[in-house]
Amino acid sequence: MHEERAGAAERLLALIGEHRDTIHEALGEEQFTVLLARLTALAEAPADDDRAVRRALHGVRLVLLKLPLGHPVRGELDSPRGAVTLPGPGTVAGARELMAWYGLPSPARGPAYEPDPGHERLLREPALSAPEARARCGGAPPPELIGLRARDGGDRYPEFQFAPDGGTPYEVVLEVNRLLLADIDPWGAAAWWFSGNSWLGGTPAALLGRLPDHRLTGAARELAEGE
Repeated sequence: MHEERAGAAERLLALIGEHRDTIHEALGEEQFTVLLARLTALAEAPADDDRAVRRALHGVRLVLLKLPLGHPVRGELDSPRGAVTLPGPGTVAGARELMAWYGLPSPARGPAYEPDPGHERLLREPALSAPEARARCGGAPPPELIGLRARDGGDRYPEFQFAPDGGTPYEVVLEVNRLLLADIDPWGAAAWWFSGNSWLGGTPAALLGRLPDHRLTGAARELAEGE
């Protein structure tokens, strides 16, 4: 059974390649960009680090769960054999092959995928520099804190994550960011915080401190679990 579920990871990646054009259309530009970022994270994961590969594969699955129910890739995820998808020996290699199909640089051939220019809007949000974030955190920022790499090479940490007046990161932000896999896809997590959310009735970053924490974590968990 373990071998069958591990083989499901390779089947899933093959299906993504087979249906890559319809996936783009079905997800829309923003979620497709998130998918590319998470495939990049999977392609860059050390093949011998089972935990890192599992986590990156989980990130890919979360985006694909947003496909409509009739899509073949969504059908694979909903099938008994695809319900639990464990990485196999060819998972990272399959992700790198997908990178080539999409025309993106793979870790074996060049630098990691750069964010879509549309993400420049995220970089225009108020943010702290890396030294400022370290000062607020009392050391290296935790991995779940969103840090966005600007085109000048510096990291920017969206300011909403921190309590005002020199405060430390909000615990609810770190909890939500863990659900959103911000450590492997900071751009996707940032897009969630700065985009309108009909379930919450506004933009999550703007609602921080105005809504109970459990409403924010509940909305993030709903997204993470593909409900």
